[in-house]
Amino acid sequence: LAGSLQATRALMVASILLGLVGVFVAVTGMKCMKCMEDDQVKKMRMAVFGGVIFIISGLAALVATSWYGNRVARAFYDPFTPVNTRFEFGSALFIGWAASSLAILGGSFLCCSCPRRETSYPPTRGYPKNAPSTGKDYV
Repeated sequence: LAGSLQATRALMVASILLGLVGVFVAVTGMKCMKCMEDDQVKKMRMAVFGGVIFIISGLAALVATSWYGNRVARAFYDPFTPVNTRFEFGSALFIGWAASSLAILGGSFLCCSCPRRETSYPPTRGYPKNAPSTGKDYV
């Protein structure tokens, strides 16, 4: 096989493996799991880390799918390629683009669950309350 085809295959395998690792890391950080129950900040950071792994996995799949799609498009429009050996975009390319988009979207949603840092604001002072009016205070 050509070097670019082997590279796209390696990127897709790496994307699948990273996706599996991301699932296990993100599941560890879910609120419904009993693992790491005592420290909620670490638990949320595990979910964020799983989201980052999902984003990297989606980017690897997006690069591999787009690289192969570019190769197919260049070969299709090449006048020296015989007509019977020209490929067109198939369903696997569209599934790859959709899967990578969903992985990036899911990873970004997990990253949005980042724990907020505690900020210390000055204590709020309430406004002084007025005495209730008896209704006889006309001007």
